[in-house]
Amino acid sequence: MQELIRHIATALVEDQASVEVKEVEREDARVIELHVGPDDLGKVIGKQGRTARAMRSLLAAATAGSGKDIRLEIVE
Repeated sequence: MQELIRHIATALVEDQASVEVKEVEREDARVIELHVGPDDLGKVIGKQGRTARAMRSLLAAATAGSGKDIRLEIVE
């Protein structure tokens, strides 16, 4: 799942070297944290959060049926 998010994010941003994806285990779910440069944050979130919502939907579809709760957080 990390590679899926990394691939999408690097396609969206200008500074591809600043893209960092980490998976963190929390009590209630696994969380994929996406870090991008401050200039590219708006590109990853998109207008009214549409791009971020689309990435979350793809992540949910990719993990459907696995019984695992995985969430995406875009970290500033």
